[in-house]
Amino acid sequence: MNEQLQALRQYFMSGATQSFAFRLAKLEALQQLVLDHEKELAKALHIDLKKTEEEAWASEIGFFLSELKYTIKHLKNWMQPTSVPTNLLNQPSSCYTVPEPLGVVCIIAPWNYPFQLLFTPLIGAIAAGNCAVLKPSEFAGATAAVMGKIIKQLFSENYVLYIEGEGAEVLPPLFENFRFDHIFYTGSTFVGKIIYKQAAEKLVPVTLELGGKSPAVLASDANIRVAARRIANAKFSNCGQMCVAPDYVLVPTALKDSLIEELMIATKKFYGEDPENTDGYGKIINEKQWQRLVGYLQDGKVVYGGKSNPATLFIEPTILTDVALDSKIMQDEIFGPILPILTYNTNEEALEIIRRNPNPLAFYVFTSNNTTEQYWLNNVPSGGACVNNAIFHLTNHALPFGGRGFSGMGGYHGKLSFDTFSHIKSVMKTPTWIDPDFKYPPYTGKGWLLKKLIG
Repeated sequence: MNEQLQALRQYFMSGATQSFAFRLAKLEALQQLVLDHEKELAKALHIDLKKTEEEAWASEIGFFLSELKYTIKHLKNWMQPTSVPTNLLNQPSSCYTVPEPLGVVCIIAPWNYPFQLLFTPLIGAIAAGNCAVLKPSEFAGATAAVMGKIIKQLFSENYVLYIEGEGAEVLPPLFENFRFDHIFYTGSTFVGKIIYKQAAEKLVPVTLELGGKSPAVLASDANIRVAARRIANAKFSNCGQMCVAPDYVLVPTALKDSLIEELMIATKKFYGEDPENTDGYGKIINEKQWQRLVGYLQDGKVVYGGKSNPATLFIEPTILTDVALDSKIMQDEIFGPILPILTYNTNEEALEIIRRNPNPLAFYVFTSNNTTEQYWLNNVPSGGACVNNAIFHLTNHALPFGGRGFSGMGGYHGKLSFDTFSHIKSVMKTPTWIDPDFKYPPYTGKGWLLKKLIG
């Protein structure tokens, strides 16, 4: 392994990855190869998570291809130096910034969107001119196998190295024996802390895309039907195994019954009366996660759903009420198809509930009033937010995606992906045809001039 890692370093130092032509060629080749394996990827995603071909394309393959197309279109412009103003003291110098590749980066992906969350950061790493080590999740084995085939077919191991295996066994020695120039991790806050600590020992910068308890708040003037449809879609897609899925809903007491009724209508329309045998509804990734989620069903009153089957790793879309704030389901990130409904009577009461947990990765507010909208956006710090929507903010390339605090640090998507895997170097170019004495000691008698030029 050490020899392979050193080969990555040597290849990067050779400068082979840095030209625009090289980066563009690799991105275009990756695009074509993913298109060639589209059916195989969709089949693998169905095996791992029971995603339909359409869902696999929309949430994984198509998402990646859209991001890749956007990057290919803008890459040449992103690579250009950017002129910045020169202050009076340094005239007639010219100043600019130039993006430089970081070197050898490591990208670690989770199992819930195993293709998208590995290959989308890879776009940024390649576009910025880096070499990369990729670590897929061991829990999405079918998808990992297809991704490995694509990577090994397209990239030499001294450029992009694909490493499989159990994370707890593979990653510690990897970080111990090699200093990466950046680590990009998507997954749980628990593991994120471990990686952050390991990276800190070698002063390796990190991007951590974590999770948390992302709330959805309905104001008294919310469109209940639309809110219910959008919340149900965001919560039960991929069986709730999504870092930005609404973790719980806060609704005015008077609107609780109406919201539950509309959630039930929407969920039945999406997944039918028998979701277990509906191809459009997924499954829990493994038995360990299934057991964890089933345990949460005891933390409240099931008003809709609640059925489960260990043989098929099925848990029905479920709505809970009468959930205690100190219950386990209100302390952990749910990451499954269980939606607690909590009521509130005042905004202060709702805020107190939200603030029991660290800053969430996402926050959703449903209201038709601009003042109410600003109240909630100003009072709930979060990685990202939607007004009258949920999860779709991450589909816009122009919007950075990332957390804050316990929900993560750093971000990506669009140009920010390129910037994340680049060092923005400052450059000042000064001519030699003029070399004024006031810039040099002794400074006696020059104070007035320096104050004017610097101040």
